[in-house]
Amino acid sequence: MTAVLPLPPAGPTWPALALFAALNRLLARARDAAGASLHRAMLGVTLLAPTLAHAFGFDDVVARARTLVTQPFDGRPSTVPDELLNLSYDQLRDIRFRTDKALWRDAKLPFEVNFFHPGKYFDRPIRVHEVDGDRVREIVFDPANFDYGKNQLDLAKLRKVGFAGFRVHFPLNNAQYKDEVLVFQGASYFRALGKNQRYGLSARGLAVDTVQPSGEEFPRFEEFWLVKPAADAQAIELYAVLNSRRVTGAYRFRVTPGVDTVVEVQSRLFLRPGADQSGMRLGIAPLTSMFAFGENQRPKIEDYRPEVHDSDGLALAMASGEWVWRPLANPSRILSSSFAQPTPRGFGLQQRDRDFSHYEDLEAHYEKRPSAWIAPVGSWGNGRVELAMIPTPDETHDNIVAFWVPDSLPPAGQPLDFSYRVRWQMDNETRPPGAWVVQTRRGHGFVFPGTRDPKELHFAVDFEGPALRALAPQAELSAEVSVGPNAQLLEAIAYRHAVSGGWRMSVRIRRGDPNQPVELRGFLRDGTNALSETWSYLLPPE
Repeated sequence: MTAVLPLPPAGPTWPALALFAALNRLLARARDAAGASLHRAMLGVTLLAPTLAHAFGFDDVVARARTLVTQPFDGRPSTVPDELLNLSYDQLRDIRFRTDKALWRDAKLPFEVNFFHPGKYFDRPIRVHEVDGDRVREIVFDPANFDYGKNQLDLAKLRKVGFAGFRVHFPLNNAQYKDEVLVFQGASYFRALGKNQRYGLSARGLAVDTVQPSGEEFPRFEEFWLVKPAADAQAIELYAVLNSRRVTGAYRFRVTPGVDTVVEVQSRLFLRPGADQSGMRLGIAPLTSMFAFGENQRPKIEDYRPEVHDSDGLALAMASGEWVWRPLANPSRILSSSFAQPTPRGFGLQQRDRDFSHYEDLEAHYEKRPSAWIAPVGSWGNGRVELAMIPTPDETHDNIVAFWVPDSLPPAGQPLDFSYRVRWQMDNETRPPGAWVVQTRRGHGFVFPGTRDPKELHFAVDFEGPALRALAPQAELSAEVSVGPNAQLLEAIAYRHAVSGGWRMSVRIRRGDPNQPVELRGFLRDGTNALSETWSYLLPPE
């Protein structure tokens, strides 16, 4: 179920992943500081059925992707001028889109779109079009629509350089202000916000060969089509074409902002003929997040903040009906976990801990970072959910990736369809119906001096949920715990948590080889009935 990769990949996987994620994280934080509140084919069509006929639709994007896959991949260097490539991060951040030039502002529509300027870190411009009824027009880059701050640039050289991305605004938190609710920027990255949320984890259109020794391939959304919304629209629709060395794709997104902002995704992928597909691993509905330290892993350097993470675990609703929770960690080397199953009912990276006092960060507000829940639409066939945990020195680097990997791929040129919903959640996260893990704590309680076994580890796992609250006062539960071959189970007991009203599972193990991981699984049982989700912990090597 779990594989450990002893060394980071030789290719660009970790640096490139970290760069995209870190820059998006820093740009989002800068906007916060500035004060912004900021299956298959038929089933996919049902999911995203349009309300109006337009001059452009999903079939047009599919035709574009199908044409691209028959052509050699254009991997030429960036065409962004050196004047922009040589800007520092702070200089690039000083370039801002003029909000009075926002798409659809003059029409006073509920949605507006602002654009990002290309530069050193986002040097692959995209093309953007507007679909307005029976008309399609390209939105041409114009430097007059940007404020360049203190930068002294020759704007004549910037004509038609293209956009680095865009962000969508909607009156989410109140009717007087249009909040930032969606961003597409960098490779195939996108992320969204629900009500009162702060940017945290990201989604991607597709992952290819993530944490593989050969290095990761980063597909890019090269071209977008934004459908002009109606005057009373509560959702926005857009299309995108994806391109990469070995794969192309057509995408349709329907975004409905709300308490949970929902992004409905329809995708059709094509593998490029003539490209080496041997060992190719596609990651469907990939999520990317950050875990630096938390209640189960203390920081390496003293920090006044108890926890720093955008997500604290991977949740899975298995096709069998079992719910699984895998707490995240910041390992010393890459750890990869695999959960094989037919089409899951859902999976996601969640931020379950919503208590500010557990973070104490008045700028980052990790307690407001969204969880993202992937709900497949239609059958995805056989495959597995994979989780990769990558070492990170600090919170500016994303180091957690989760996605679905199909067991088999079609012949080159043949379509591969996936549809799903991404729910960006906070207070009403998707959870199992009975009981779930609320925290995992690792460490020793009191031991007499000189009696501590350095190989012995203690875990306190707290559960809460309606199944536990409904128990009679005299109820007795058992802790059903199993450990992998690299450890010995010493104790597993369950008892009522007098403060929270939930239950605590106490687990003691003796570790074998400290240079190897340890798998642990446990849940609460009432007689023959499982009352809780399964706590599935991967103890990293030291």
